[in-house]
Amino acid sequence: MATRKSTTARLRTAEPPKVTAEAEAAIPTKQQLRISPPNLREGWFAIQGIAPYVGHAFSAKQQLVMEETQRAGQQAKVRKTRTPKDFEQLYRDAQHVSEAGWLGIPASAFRNAVIDACRLVGFVMTRAKLSVFTIADGIDRNDGTPLVQIHGEVRPIKLPVRNDNGSADIRWRPMWSKWHARVVLEFDEDQLSLADLTNLLHRAGKQVGIGEGRPNSPNSNGLGWGRFEVVSGEAMVGARPLVRSQ
Repeated sequence: MATRKSTTARLRTAEPPKVTAEAEAAIPTKQQLRISPPNLREGWFAIQGIAPYVGHAFSAKQQLVMEETQRAGQQAKVRKTRTPKDFEQLYRDAQHVSEAGWLGIPASAFRNAVIDACRLVGFVMTRAKLSVFTIADGIDRNDGTPLVQIHGEVRPIKLPVRNDNGSADIRWRPMWSKWHARVVLEFDEDQLSLADLTNLLHRAGKQVGIGEGRPNSPNSNGLGWGRFEVVSGEAMVGARPLVRSQ
C-alpha cells in the first residue's frame, strides 16, 4: 500500500518532459489570415434574341389598388361594381419605362439567369450570387427597378390565362419579336474568368431564358420565349461604353 502511495506521489511531482529544439520547430505556428481585395472586372456582352421577349411589369396602378384595399380593411370586402378593363392601358403599364423614356428589361433577369445556369456546369450557385452582378443602364420611373435597355419593336400580345380562383382571363403583355441588348456584367475574376462568364451567359440565354414564358419558368415548362445568344463580349478597361442609342 505504501509503495502505491509513493509511486503516485512521484507521478504528481514529476516534471513534464522537455521539448527539444527540433520538436519545437516542428510545431505549426498560428498563421495570420490574409484577405485580398475583391478582384472585380466588368465585361460587356452584345446579345441577340432568338425567341420573342415578353415583359411583365407590376403596374403602379395595381400597387395603388392593393394599398387602398389594405387600408380599407373590412370595408374592402364589400362587393364593388366591376369597372371595364382598359386593355391598352394595362399593356402600357406592363412595360418597364426608364426615367429617360426608353423601355427596358429588369437587370436582375440576366444575373438570375446566369446563376440558374450554374446548375448545368457544377459551379456553386451561392458562390455565383457573390460573384456576378448586372450593371444597369437606368431605373424604372415608377418603382426604381434597375433596367437594361432593350432595342426592337414592341407590340401587344393577348394571352389567355387562369386566375388563382380558376376563372379564365385575358392579359395584354408587351412583346418584342426581334430584339437585342447590350448587357454589362461585373464579375469576380478570382472566381471565374471572362471566358467562363461568357459561356455561362450563353447557356443562360439558350437554356434558361428571361421574362415571361421562359424555359426555366418556375410555374411551367415555359413557352420558349426569352431565349438569346451572345454575339460578342469582352472585358472592359476604363470608361463604360454608352448604351443609350435607340
